[in-house]
Amino acid sequence: MARLHAAVSAGLLFVSACVHQVPPPRPDEDSSQGMKQIQDWEDRRSLGDGELVRLATSAQDVVVRVRALRALGRIQDVTTLDAVIAGLTAPDKAVRDEAAFDAGEFALSWEPLPDDAKAALTEALVRAEALEVEGPVRVTLLESLGKLATPGALEVLTARLSPPENPGAEAAAKALGVAGRKAGAAALATVPLEAITALLNGQRREGVRYAGAYLLASVKRPDAVDALRACLSDVAPDVAALCAKGLGDVGSATSAADSRALAVLLAKGAPRVSAEAARSLAKLSAKCQDGAACEPLLALEGILPRANKVAEGNAAQGHALLVVAQQGLPPRGRPLLQRVRSALAEADPGAASEEAHADLAWLDCRFAAAMDRQRGTLEQVHHCGLGRVPEPRWLALGLHEVAQFKGEPATPAKAGITPPIPGAAFAVPYLDHTSPLVRGAAVDALSERPVPEALAPMRALIGGGDAVVAGLAAAAAGKLKDAEALTAVKALADRVPKEPDLAEAVASALVALQGQAAEPRLRQWLTHPHANVRRIAAESLTVLTGEPVRSARVELPQGTYRPPAAPPGTTLTLRTRKGDITVLLDPDAPLTGGNLMALAQQGYFRGISFHRVVPDFVAQGGDPRGDGEGGPGYSIRCEVTRRPYVRGTLGMALSGKDTGGSQFFFTHSPQPHLDGRYTAFGQVVQGMDVVDALQEGTIIDDVLVGIRAP
Repeated sequence: MARLHAAVSAGLLFVSACVHQVPPPRPDEDSSQGMKQIQDWEDRRSLGDGELVRLATSAQDVVVRVRALRALGRIQDVTTLDAVIAGLTAPDKAVRDEAAFDAGEFALSWEPLPDDAKAALTEALVRAEALEVEGPVRVTLLESLGKLATPGALEVLTARLSPPENPGAEAAAKALGVAGRKAGAAALATVPLEAITALLNGQRREGVRYAGAYLLASVKRPDAVDALRACLSDVAPDVAALCAKGLGDVGSATSAADSRALAVLLAKGAPRVSAEAARSLAKLSAKCQDGAACEPLLALEGILPRANKVAEGNAAQGHALLVVAQQGLPPRGRPLLQRVRSALAEADPGAASEEAHADLAWLDCRFAAAMDRQRGTLEQVHHCGLGRVPEPRWLALGLHEVAQFKGEPATPAKAGITPPIPGAAFAVPYLDHTSPLVRGAAVDALSERPVPEALAPMRALIGGGDAVVAGLAAAAAGKLKDAEALTAVKALADRVPKEPDLAEAVASALVALQGQAAEPRLRQWLTHPHANVRRIAAESLTVLTGEPVRSARVELPQGTYRPPAAPPGTTLTLRTRKGDITVLLDPDAPLTGGNLMALAQQGYFRGISFHRVVPDFVAQGGDPRGDGEGGPGYSIRCEVTRRPYVRGTLGMALSGKDTGGSQFFFTHSPQPHLDGRYTAFGQVVQGMDVVDALQEGTIIDDVLVGIRAP
C-alpha cells in the first residue's frame, strides 16, 4: 500500500507542479502505513505531536486504533491515560479489550502512578467491569485490576471469587494472587478462605484449580495450612508445586504431617515439583527449635540419592539439590550438607558424561558455599568443585554466600541492643583479584559486613575500569557512609550520561553522601534519554525532597539504535551441552525477537552460560560476564505483549524500563506476576526437557536462526 501511494504521487507530480502541496495521507487512512508509523513512534517513545493519541481515540480502522493503544501502554506516559480510559467504553470489543490490557500496563508502570491517576484508573476499571458483557474482555479487566492492586480493585476481585462456577472466578483468583505479590499478603487478609478452597475441588478443571492454588499460596495465612496440605496431592504438577510453596511459607516445623506430605512430593513429584518440596522443607527447617527433633531435616535426607541421578545424566533431578543449597540450612543441618557433598564426590567417578561431571562439580561448590554461609567465612569453597570449577567461579560464589551471614553473638545480647555482625576482613585481599566477578563479590561481602581496612581499596575500585565493579563499590560507599569516597562517586556520576547502567548505584551513593546537594545533578537526570535513568532520578528526588517526583517522557532521536525486526515464523535454536531448545518468536515483539536474532547471527552467544537457575521459576542466560550484570553495550525498548508467562515462555530480563539487552530467561512454570511486566517474546516448541535440565553454568555452544513453515 505504501508503494502504491508513492507511485501515484510521483505520477501526479509529472502532470502538475501544484499537486506536491497535497498533504500525505494520515496514518489511519492506510492501515499498513499507520502500523509502520506507530511502530516508529512507539520505539522512539514519541507521541507524534499528538497524532498517536488521536489514533488511539478515534482511528476509524479498528486494527490501527488497537495498535495505537498498545503503543500508549508500552510508552506509559501518564498524560495519555485518559485516551486508554476512553477506550474502555468503545463500541468495538477489540478496542475495549486492548484498552483494558493497556490500563494494566499503566498500573505496572516502572514509575508508580500518582495517587490521582490510580484513583481515576480504579474508578474506570471498576465501572467498565460492572458493565462489560463480553466474557474475554471482562477477564482482561479483572487481570488489570489485579495489577493495579488498590483497595477498590481488591474489593471487586474478592466479590468475583464466588460462586466458584462464576466465569470470572478463575481470573479473579489469579488477579488477587498478583495483587498480593504487589501489595503484600496483608492486602489479602479479608479474602474468605472458603471462597479460595472452593476453587480447589478436584472435580474442577485444571485452570480453575491452578488459580485457587496460586491465590492460596499468596495469602500466606496460617489458617490455610490444611488446604495447602490437601492440594499437595493434586494431579496437576503446577498446582501441587504451588501448594508446596505455600506450605513452606506458613507450615510448621513441628508438624510431622507437613514434613511427611512434602517428603512424599519430594520422592514422587515431577522434578520441578520435588524441587519446590525441597525448598519448602529447607524453609521449615529454619523454624526448628534447639533440642527438639527437626522433622523437615529428616525429610530432606530424601535428596541424597539424587547425586547418582545427576551422575547418570538426569540433570533435572539435581534441581532438588540446587534449591536446598540456594535456600540454605540452619547450623544443625550442616551434617546433611556434608553428606550431600560426600554423595556427589562418590557419584563423580561413574558420571555418564563430561556434562554430568560438570553438574556434580558445581553442585559440590553450591553445598560448600552453603556451609560457609552458616559460619560466615570462606573455608569449604577452597576445596570444592572436584577439581573442575575455575577459581573465579567458586570464589565469587563463596563471597556472595558469606555476605548473607548474619552472625550469632557469643554471649547473650543486652536488652534492646542488636549485636554487631562480624566483619568480613578475609574478603579485603579479593578486592584486588584479577577477576571482576571476584572483585564485585568481595564488595558485596564487605558492604554487608564492613571492616575499616576495606574502605580505601573500595574507593579505588570506584575509579577503576570495570563499570560494574565501580558501581558496586560506589553503592557500598554510600551504604557505609564513607564521606571520603564522595569525590570518586561524583567523578563516576559524570559517566552516567554515556553509561546509564551506572545510574542506580551512583544515585544511591549521592543521596547517602551528598544529601540535598545531590539534587541539581539528579534533576538533570530527569531529562536523560534513558527511561531507567529518569526513573532512578525521580525515585531518588522523592527520597530527598519528601515529595513525589515524576520524570517526563523523553522522545528519542531518529538515529537511536533499533534492532532489525524478526520476520514472522522466526525460530531460535539454542545448542547447549544438554541438548537443543527451539523457540518460536512472537511476532507481536518483532524488535525484541530481532535483537536476539541479530546477536545470534553475530555468534554473540557462543560460549555464554546460563548463569542463573531458580528451579520451578526461571533459567536465565545471555550474559557474557556470567554474573547477571553484562550485556551487549546497548539497550532496547520494552515491547510488552499479551503472551502470558506459562511453562516454557521466553522473556527478556530487565533491570528497569527499556533496559533489555542480551539476557533472556525461560520459565519452568506459569508466572502470572510477570505478565505485562517483562517482555514475553517467544515460546519453547521443542526441547522443554532440556530447559528442565539446565543448571547454573550450562554452556550455550551456539544459537541458530531459522524460519518455521506456516
